[in-house]
Amino acid sequence: MSLQLQPNFHEPGHPYLRDFSPGDDFYQLLIDAHRDLTEPQSAMLNARLILLLSNHIGDIAVLREALARARDTV
Repeated sequence: MSLQLQPNFHEPGHPYLRDFSPGDDFYQLLIDAHRDLTEPQSAMLNARLILLLSNHIGDIAVLREALARARDTV
């Protein structure tokens, strides 16, 4: 498995008119999840989400590449 760099958001059975729409839906879910949280709670949510999604991916090489690419942009 290699790191997916092209838009890859989708929801089975849900037709989208534009390629970026499912990504927009995820972004809205992310914003909603942080709503009304304190800064420490928001940081905890981010950390937990990263761990859950990293476990789902499960491929250390992919995670290593993702971390390197993310860090390069900071």
